[in-house]
Amino acid sequence: MGCGKGHKNGCVCDAVQQILDAQEAVEDRCPTSCFENLLSPVNFVGDTIPFVLTGKKGDLFKAFGNVGGFADDNLCFETIFFRVEKLRGCCATLSLLRTYDAAGETINVCSPCDDELFGLERTDFCIEVDLDCFCAIQCLSPSLVDRALDVKSHKHRY
Repeated sequence: MGCGKGHKNGCVCDAVQQILDAQEAVEDRCPTSCFENLLSPVNFVGDTIPFVLTGKKGDLFKAFGNVGGFADDNLCFETIFFRVEKLRGCCATLSLLRTYDAAGETINVCSPCDDELFGLERTDFCIEVDLDCFCAIQCLSPSLVDRALDVKSHKHRY
């Protein structure tokens, strides 16, 4: 059971189900879906609704990707941003979204309001979570994902 008492499923679980439904509607390119406008405003075609999760003590949930540096640019990263991939009851598979600055360099941010944050990028790194362990979810603008860089080089740093 989530933070609220007496609920069969928590509101975080319900919200993640709505996000997954919206993402799948776009992935299927369903022309009659009312969710398609959420993910495809004018001049933007995307399939990700990024979000952050807040724990029962009010702290933002974070996870780590590429631990040990075995993939891509060999850099481990920390993130507070996620994309739902699968949902089974209130157990979810979330992919980690990598954060980058205006130069395309990987950065670790502790807050969605961090001045250096320019965009988010989908990764193949996933975690399994019990959504009943969270009290709040906040959806962010889909336009943050794969936001176009002003420079042609794409570097990673910490």
